[in-house]
Amino acid sequence: MKDDSTITALKQPGLIIDPLTEIARDGARRMLALALRSEVDEFLALYSEERLEDGRSRVVRHGHGPDRAIQTGIGPIEVARPKVRDRAPAGAGRERIRFSSAILPKWARRTRSLDALLPVLYLRGVSMGDFPEALTALLGKDAPNLSPGVIARLTAGWQGEYDRWQRRDLSARRYVYIWADGVYLQARMEPVAECMLVIIGATPEGKKELLGFQVGIRESAQNWRELLVDLKARGLGIAPELAVGDGALGFWKALDEVFPGTRHQRCWFHKIGNVVNKFPKPMIPAVTAELRDIHHAETRAAARDAMTVFAEKYAAKYPAAVKCLQKDADAMLAFFDFPAEHWEHLRTSNPIESVFATVRHRTVRTKGALSQKTARLMVFTLVQAASKTWRRLQGANQLPRVIEGVIFTNGVATPDATTQNAA
Repeated sequence: MKDDSTITALKQPGLIIDPLTEIARDGARRMLALALRSEVDEFLALYSEERLEDGRSRVVRHGHGPDRAIQTGIGPIEVARPKVRDRAPAGAGRERIRFSSAILPKWARRTRSLDALLPVLYLRGVSMGDFPEALTALLGKDAPNLSPGVIARLTAGWQGEYDRWQRRDLSARRYVYIWADGVYLQARMEPVAECMLVIIGATPEGKKELLGFQVGIRESAQNWRELLVDLKARGLGIAPELAVGDGALGFWKALDEVFPGTRHQRCWFHKIGNVVNKFPKPMIPAVTAELRDIHHAETRAAARDAMTVFAEKYAAKYPAAVKCLQKDADAMLAFFDFPAEHWEHLRTSNPIESVFATVRHRTVRTKGALSQKTARLMVFTLVQAASKTWRRLQGANQLPRVIEGVIFTNGVATPDATTQNAA
């Protein structure tokens, strides 16, 4: 008779048993531990030359902190934060060397992706009392650190965070480029005609930041003026070098009044959409390819030549399309006067479109009409969470040259050119 001494655990009511999730969680735990160990190795290598008087290494490993559960999208993961010790005697006139993990901050209890999940659930109408049930299905049984009390404190803090952000001092900030757009969401607001007016800025280091955000009317110069005047009143005194946006915005009139020195770049994504709408549907793929060749030309002269060819080809049968393309031609080609490494970022207002694509996806099924206050607060929270993953501009090393006024011709700095500012 076969002796089977295997002990089978009893399944508790409501417990979800998923071997695949457990495998993924175990793999994530191992990868996190490896990443933390590598992070400490790199930190110790920075101070490998630091020695005590007796020759021993000054900065060494110092065990681990207590295990704690980090809530992730695949449930809680137990992890111990590695510790580092500075063995130099206290009061020796040396500044203490401290290790702070970028992967696992000291007080972190959940991953950043969950910071975006919470406003989504709240936006969908999930009440505080229903959060544990909703999160159990997503994150596992008894999701820690996300109790109704914690959720209540988080949601109460969103309004305070938004208010502080709207009052923040901008006197020490500068933005080389800005992108502006009015974004409509299917999470309905009232009145229906209003949308989110959004401005994203690029810092001299190449980092993109949410700069301006309020509810308004996309075509209203007055609403855009209010937003820009508020930014200037809070210290944004230096005008951006270039602004990118759709030609239909009321933004441009307001920009010339508040920051008259900022150059205009019309968005090619919107322009192409407006032009192809004036052609029969079967022609759209070919026309789109021709328009793409214009704004991907190597030089301004080549782009203008391509625009001329387009006009000669279609002016007779599609004059409205040609007129649409030729409108604001100088502003369509302004990017040629900036570093070629930045053209990908400057041709379109895609930095805003890509950010709000995720927000739209998360709010598209929201039931009922949201108030302006609720929609503004939730969308702001989602955008702030998304901003942590925004990629920097390519060729960030060229931004200081743009600020200095170096002249660029077809994307290349002119040798020994007198700066624009000096001119």
